[in-house]
Amino acid sequence: MTDTLARAGAYTRIAQFLPYEQELVAIRRHLHRNPELAFAEHGTSDFIAGKLQEWGYEVTRGIGGTGLVGTLRLGDGARRLGIRADMDALPIQEATGAEHASCVAGRMHACGHDGHMTMLLGAARYLARHRRFSGTLHLIFQPAEERGFDSGGKAMVDEGLFERFACDAVYAMHNHPGIAQGRFLLRSGAFMAAGDRVFVKIVGVGGHAARPHLAVDPLVAAAAIVTGLQTVVARNVDPAESAVVTVGRLRAGDALNVIPDHAEIGISVRSFSPEMRALLKERICALITGVAEGHGCRAEIDYVEGYPVVVNDADAVELAAQVATDLVGADAVEREFPRLMGSEDFAYMLQRCPGALVRIGNGPAEGGRGLHNPKYDFNDVNLPYGAAFWSQLAERFLR
Repeated sequence: MTDTLARAGAYTRIAQFLPYEQELVAIRRHLHRNPELAFAEHGTSDFIAGKLQEWGYEVTRGIGGTGLVGTLRLGDGARRLGIRADMDALPIQEATGAEHASCVAGRMHACGHDGHMTMLLGAARYLARHRRFSGTLHLIFQPAEERGFDSGGKAMVDEGLFERFACDAVYAMHNHPGIAQGRFLLRSGAFMAAGDRVFVKIVGVGGHAARPHLAVDPLVAAAAIVTGLQTVVARNVDPAESAVVTVGRLRAGDALNVIPDHAEIGISVRSFSPEMRALLKERICALITGVAEGHGCRAEIDYVEGYPVVVNDADAVELAAQVATDLVGADAVEREFPRLMGSEDFAYMLQRCPGALVRIGNGPAEGGRGLHNPKYDFNDVNLPYGAAFWSQLAERFLR
């Protein structure tokens, strides 16, 4: 099948989606107006399931909560391909001022999952209509990517995703603000970092601000810990390696004349290898405990290991590069894009099945248009690009 398509130069092109572009935009903006948070994507799941069933897919629901898989089998091909899109929104109040802005206060699609779903739905309809592959296609719509731990990707894998829907390869795509629209960003091996979170409570003895000698001040200890944590990477990590330790939360007290009895610290930790991950955990916990005790306080540490490293398979990346190059030209494909310190729960799927996470440029990020920002919006011009990419990938892989 695909050999014939290759000889005829007949692989799916971006132009074939342009007549349907406004339909894709309408779908994307419907999803944008109706955002749902992690594991609560009930309306979103209903909408997607309805579309897939209308187009002839066998739909299996309730995997990892609101997750679902749409399956299409054609011909006698033995190969099996999985393509994943994430569904959840974020607890952010939208500030785009767009006509299609979120209708739900305090929730918005600030990471582009509405676009990711729409690109895959566009490909789903096209592939069902044109039927130009031979094999099994599994479209995976996953909840709760934004959760950070115990996420939808992990839930689906733990509930037997690949035992029930066996795949020879699995792919996903994420948009990337700050890179020109339509550029494809690829990398073999470690691509996105493991992400861990640390919740710390420093316990002291509260008291009157005018009598500090009768208290044990946890705020001073917490401040010393925040400063000390800056040395974890600087003095423990090889400068040739990459790691991040960021304190994103420091909370203590409510009144100026009161020494609080406890302080709270929240930390984000990023790394690219199991060895570095273990080293960072050891040094962070030792530093927090030591500094707290040195100030007469006690440290309670909850170290939550989140998403693993996203590791792309070299063969899967090569196929993605071939597809992207055919669609947009070699100049718009970056095969060795730098590693990213962000995390992605698609990593759990890649631990069980070879595959690749692909990123696509979303256009300028200035003016607050970056991911997880109230002014972010997915670039609708990308919808035909992503739909064509998934369609051609299926044509090439399922042969």
